Amino acid sequence: MDFFNGLIEKAIEGSEANIVGDGSKFEAQIVSDKFDGLTPVQRHKLVYAVLDDHIKSGAIHALTIKAFTKSEWAAKNPD
Repeated sequence: MDFFNGLIEKAIEGSEANIVGDGSKFEAQIVSDKFDGLTPVQRHKLVYAVLDDHIKSGAIHALTIKAFTKSEWAAKNPD
């Protein structure tokens, strides 16, 4: 999924993307401070906009998005 990771990381400033899946069903985990102050729906729209061509082509049929700011991610995953 490096191709899709790269698309998101290039389009969403300062993001780290991890997309996994098979066939046309994917799960995207994206961490970026660009999400700060955005509602979950706004975060998803930002990601969908990046992948729109691939969704329309059918390359991505189902997409689950988990979008976090860096502080949300750190709180969720204390290492």
